[in-house]
Amino acid sequence: MRQFFIIPALLGFVLAILAGAFSAEAYAAGRLSDFVGKAVPSELVPGANRVGSLQGDQAIMPAYKDEQLLGFVYLNSDFANATGYSGKPIQLLVGIDPKGVITGLKLVDHKEPIVLLGIPEKRIMEAVNKLIGADIAGVVRGAAPAPQVDIVSGATVTVLVMGDSIVRSATKLIKSGRLGTPGGAPVAAAPQAVKSIDAAKGDIRDWESLLGDGSIRHLVMSVADVNAAFEKAGNAAAAARPEEGDPADVFVDLYVADVAVPTIGRSLLGNDGFARLSGRLKPGQQALVVAGQGRYSFKGAAYVRGGIFDRIELIQDTNSIRFRDRDHTRLGSLEADGAPAFPEIGLFVVPSEFTLDPTEPWALQLLVQRVISTREKAWLTFDLGYALPDIYLKREPVAPFAPPAPSASSAPPSVAAAGAARAPATAEDEPLWMKIWRGNTVKIATTIFALGALTVIFFFQNALVARPRLFVWVRRSYLVFILVWMGWYANAQLSVVNVLTFANSLLTGFSWEYFLSAPLIFLLWGAIAAGLLFWGRGPFCGWLCPFGALQELLNVFAQAIKISQYRVPWGLHERLWPIKYIIFLGLFGMSLYSTGFAEQLAEVEPFKTAIVLKFAREWPYVIYALTLLSAGLFVERFFCRYMCPLGAALAIPGRIRMFEWLRRYPECGTPCQRCAKECPVQAIHPEGHINVNECIYCMHCQELYFDDHRCPHVIQVRLKREKREALSSPSMRSGKGPATVITAGGRPIGSSTATAAPSATESPGGLL
Repeated sequence: MRQFFIIPALLGFVLAILAGAFSAEAYAAGRLSDFVGKAVPSELVPGANRVGSLQGDQAIMPAYKDEQLLGFVYLNSDFANATGYSGKPIQLLVGIDPKGVITGLKLVDHKEPIVLLGIPEKRIMEAVNKLIGADIAGVVRGAAPAPQVDIVSGATVTVLVMGDSIVRSATKLIKSGRLGTPGGAPVAAAPQAVKSIDAAKGDIRDWESLLGDGSIRHLVMSVADVNAAFEKAGNAAAAARPEEGDPADVFVDLYVADVAVPTIGRSLLGNDGFARLSGRLKPGQQALVVAGQGRYSFKGAAYVRGGIFDRIELIQDTNSIRFRDRDHTRLGSLEADGAPAFPEIGLFVVPSEFTLDPTEPWALQLLVQRVISTREKAWLTFDLGYALPDIYLKREPVAPFAPPAPSASSAPPSVAAAGAARAPATAEDEPLWMKIWRGNTVKIATTIFALGALTVIFFFQNALVARPRLFVWVRRSYLVFILVWMGWYANAQLSVVNVLTFANSLLTGFSWEYFLSAPLIFLLWGAIAAGLLFWGRGPFCGWLCPFGALQELLNVFAQAIKISQYRVPWGLHERLWPIKYIIFLGLFGMSLYSTGFAEQLAEVEPFKTAIVLKFAREWPYVIYALTLLSAGLFVERFFCRYMCPLGAALAIPGRIRMFEWLRRYPECGTPCQRCAKECPVQAIHPEGHINVNECIYCMHCQELYFDDHRCPHVIQVRLKREKREALSSPSMRSGKGPATVITAGGRPIGSSTATAAPSATESPGGLL
């Protein structure tokens, strides 16, 4: 049996790594010459029958009809960021005429999971093809706004990345002056001075002064403003569904600042907070604080750990990027005097692959969505522009034949930290994660109390299971609490994504502050780590998992209304439970190649749909979650048993547990089978052995262990005790008592009948 599990598990792991390796090799060759053969010239430039040779480092190809130049072909990712949800570029061939009008598009390569697994590629391209015919030259001149694509519900990020990369790449190509010319771009005039951040300036300033000089930029829109914007956009369906409420109500109030700049960072984060941030940043890397209030969340209701922030995008020139969870740290408050108490504050470290020049203007773009129907949404974007005030900059002349002086933004973190030490002394600041914990004291206290209660239950389990009615009441009440409060209210549903993120952080740079920024998740993982040493995976799978609680409570209801329960034959059951281990190893192997892609494959877990989003999601996800829950009505905890990758991930280290808390009798399994037959998840082998890898620690077998009316061994002990007590009673010793003293199963136990066999309802023979 052990070989049966190990061989397919290792095979799945190896195949996942090989798949990642081959995919990585394919991605490494993402150049125009590799993809131009996937389209005929006329698909990209109508009328063209051939393409010319490559031109320039950022290659373009002229498209001809015989000898007449009709336009050019290029690859979007050569000119602009095109990284999608998968973390890999979306490759599109773009056709553009000499006047700057887009003439054709073709998707030639991508690894977007939502397109690979769900939404048809044709539907994606129908939305993006709306850019064909767009005059990008007019956009460059400022004569027209940038064209936009229609978003596709469930693939918002993918479509937006494609549309943005097409527009920005065409803009960059037009600005270069290469359209209609045979060679490269014209040479720009050499800069007269180099701008850099003045690291010597690090004074502490209040909120109003930072806001007043543009150190903090601000975007505010009322309900009326947003409704008017949708009406002006010309989408009648969206305009017919205006935002309800008082038109003067604040729809969104958004603030952004570059906190890698010493004065801004120290003012908003405090000296200690800025010093810690500086220690995390690589040379030249930037970090932003984004704060918001109002009806509309810049994070979005669908955001969970391991996800992507699809409502905000960082843009500079032709490059753009959307932040991922690993770039984000939640803040409880801002340190600047007079700063408002924002319900949402995020610290975003700009990924190192995106070069943000803090001395040049950039923008944070906010996506505002409006639901038109179940499968259709309309959207608008609003730019919050940012330009660093001159007071933070210094300009140095460019010396001929000498490299420019290094900028302050590229100073080593140690220099920034030294600057922080030279700043005026203030009251000692708390670490950022402590502020987050301080802002969630009620939730943290409730979680600690719940974990403490579970610890008491486990340590005093024998006293509790000896009272079956009380135990059933305690267990079901605890599961309801975990489902309603911990899951649906606090959204503290752990996921295999947490395991993948942790493993990835060990490879790319571990940070305690990152994990401490989510207090409830951190507390749960800490408790589970300790529980693995004592009880294995059971404390989480059987008690602390909201989705597991939902499955069990639904099954209790199913049994109450007499829905027949299906018991999986043992031979089939032990061949199904390795599936979850193979799923986990496949996800882990894929995460070594692309954490983002692995996170999308982790949708095999219905936790996000059923717990975090409370089924308010696209219908395929809802149907998938409901299907698994429906299976659990007939086979208790169907998903936990056979498909849960998180359960598999916990079972592997759970093998190191130090204690055996579940008691067994020598008769268990040979000959008695009662516990094995009544185990809700069939974690007990026919020979009586409890498989702790599959055990959810429901303690049902321990109820039986102490029950002298259900456990055959304890029944025998009780009958012997009652017989001994009967024979030693005064009436029996005097010979004057009745012949029958105690009955068991309708048969008398006395001086003449005490050796009669008990009935099948109580005897071991009736339960074997």
